Amino acid sequence: MSFAPYLAFDGTCREAMTRYAEIFGATDLLIMTAEDAPPEAMDSFPNGRVMHSQISLDGTTLMAADMAGPAGDAPRRGDCVCYTAPSSARGASVFAALAAGGRTDMPFSPTFFSAGFGIVTDRFGTNWMITTAQGAS
Repeated sequence: MSFAPYLAFDGTCREAMTRYAEIFGATDLLIMTAEDAPPEAMDSFPNGRVMHSQISLDGTTLMAADMAGPAGDAPRRGDCVCYTAPSSARGASVFAALAAGGRTDMPFSPTFFSAGFGIVTDRFGTNWMITTAQGAS
């Protein structure tokens, strides 16, 4: 058994997951829309919106869809994806790419527990914690 993050977007899932695949170097981007399903299976799902997407990296999977909260409210929030980079240089690079057009909540820098750590909210509203592997520099 394992856990895998499943992110909620409101119409920007395709753009977000395409960007994440670029940032992390994922080559297996999968995007399924309502048009990919039989009509009777997804008749209430708006056309053009992503009903499921995913990328893989080092044996883990990040999944997402365009999904509104209850009664059509904004997508659910309260999630945070933690990415552990193999080096501070890679962590800084990923952090900068995610911060482009987003908001830096805690700049990426050395801490007492990591050679590099930072918190960023990307332009799609996803919260990220970027850290480096223990012992990495």
